[in-house]
Amino acid sequence: MGTLLMVLLAVLLPPLAVFLKVGIGKHFWINLILCLFFYVPGQVHALIVVLTDVK
Repeated sequence: MGTLLMVLLAVLLPPLAVFLKVGIGKHFWINLILCLFFYVPGQVHALIVVLTDVK
C-alpha cells in the first residue's frame, strides 16, 4: 500500500494500519491496547510502525 494511505490509516484506524503492515503480532496487540486505553499514543505507535522498518 502507498505510504500516504498507510499514514491516513494510522491516524484514523491505528490497529488496522499496524495489522496491514506487520500482521497479528506483538506490535498489533500493543497498538490495540494503546488505542483502547489511550487513543493518541496508539496513533503515535501506529505511525512509528508504518514509517519505520519494524519486523
